[in-house]
Amino acid sequence: MSDQELHEVCPAQQAWDVVSGKWKPCIIHVLSGSTLRFNELRRNVPGVTQRMLTRQLRELERDGIVARHHYAEIPARVEYELTKLGQSILPVFVELTKWWDANRAKVVRARSKFEE
Repeated sequence: MSDQELHEVCPAQQAWDVVSGKWKPCIIHVLSGSTLRFNELRRNVPGVTQRMLTRQLRELERDGIVARHHYAEIPARVEYELTKLGQSILPVFVELTKWWDANRAKVVRARSKFEE
């Protein structure tokens, strides 16, 4: 099944593609609190490499979730923030977190049973 066919059968996949990945949910979460410079963001996303953070930010910027602001100062200052579109996904993340909190033990048990 091609990506196009998958997206036609499951439109939620298109939305998931915008915010999924190892780092995007965490980046969105961290930016939900404030506008941050690159290094501040990197410190608040444990384990992410500079290259991967740059890549994920570019994808989020491309999709309109994050805005990048460059200030012509010396030294140059670049800040990232969630756009209104990015902020609109936050309630979905809250509900997903609630679901996880309510079902984490069941998932752990299911995984354990599956491994046996």
